[in-house]
Amino acid sequence: MAHLQQLARRPVSITHVLGEILLTVGVIILLFAYYEAFWTNVKSNQLQAEASTNLDEQWEKERVNPRAKHMPELGEAFARMYIPAFGSDFNFAIVEGTSDADLLAGPGRYVDSQMPGEPGNFAVAGHRVGKGAPFNDLGNLQACDAIIVETATQWVTYRVLPIESTDGSSRSAAVQSCLTPEQSQRVAEGDYAQVSGRHITLPGNISVIDPIPGTQPPADEAGLATLESLLTLTTCHPQFSNAERMIVHAMETEVMDKSAGRPPAFEETI
Repeated sequence: MAHLQQLARRPVSITHVLGEILLTVGVIILLFAYYEAFWTNVKSNQLQAEASTNLDEQWEKERVNPRAKHMPELGEAFARMYIPAFGSDFNFAIVEGTSDADLLAGPGRYVDSQMPGEPGNFAVAGHRVGKGAPFNDLGNLQACDAIIVETATQWVTYRVLPIESTDGSSRSAAVQSCLTPEQSQRVAEGDYAQVSGRHITLPGNISVIDPIPGTQPPADEAGLATLESLLTLTTCHPQFSNAERMIVHAMETEVMDKSAGRPPAFEETI
């Protein structure tokens, strides 16, 4: 008994206290990582499935009655995105808006950007870890990789712009197989010469969603009509952090009516 009393009176060391604190912090971090990487995916997958089902129903209404077409409300799906290089199962309904609630359901359009296929910049944000992680693999995209957007009536195919190339000749060579000669010229030495296919920037750099990223747009409708149609994807960087943003820029290369079948780009894989 005396031995037990001596043990009970033994002072608690600072090392012991620090060890307990570190253990507790470690458990909290593990639980948070589990929540971010697993549980938010479950919830996001449910919301994405609901958005996709609603999208199909809306498109069917528009097919039967074209007058049923309407502008999407915040959180409502209006298009789908496919990236063949990521496999045949990669497709996400795109919703309107970029709030936390919107992005939990899937990739979301910046409301001040253009719509798919319009001259200017169709800009979409998406999570990289957890919450469905639609943009987890954006860092694997290469120049000329296809990104396909499905609307109610069309397939719009975009091609990723040059990534590592900096001078005009190398930028032109990087995309000559997927862009028209006129587009290649604009990308190499024209008004899109500074637009990189993928780069890292700070969260406050909103110029990446400008009609021509980083450039003041034309002041009149005639000037806007001369713009290429771009697609911009934005996501957090690095993984498990929002300190920076990864940006992907792609240029429209083909628009097909859905009645003509699926675009050839669907057959492309890694």
